[in-house]
Amino acid sequence: MIRKRHDTDLDACVALLAAVHTHSGYPHRWPDDPARWLTPDGLTDAWVAEVDGAVVGHAALCGDEVSRLCVAPAARGTGLGGRLLHVAETRAAVRGVRPVLTVKATDTAAIGLYERRGWIRRATEREDWGHGATVTVHRYQAPAGRPAP
Repeated sequence: MIRKRHDTDLDACVALLAAVHTHSGYPHRWPDDPARWLTPDGLTDAWVAEVDGAVVGHAALCGDEVSRLCVAPAARGTGLGGRLLHVAETRAAVRGVRPVLTVKATDTAAIGLYERRGWIRRATEREDWGHGATVTVHRYQAPAGRPAP
């Protein structure tokens, strides 16, 4: 089940984020305040995916940017990432926005998801992510028109 995130979900979302960070290094650098990181400035909406009452996925929309998308390692390959992305795409479309996102070039699983869903790579750049980290990122834009199911 995918539903809007509530403030009461933040502890479970932080635990999810910790599992994802340990498994795959996302986010790139562990935030000082992970609950705040999951609630960035400009947050439009946020959702969680639940399985048997446990939070196993998260996605946010900040204006036109899909952000903070992650799925628990044990729940990967079940389609939850695509479903979360679809919810964000749909919400953006309702607002008249064609969403964008940024992904590390080394995150091949996420890149695969975005490209399978028809997202278009618009740029590849090097960014300074602080603490001496320069990271190559790809910038994607959702396909034109209605989001795919």
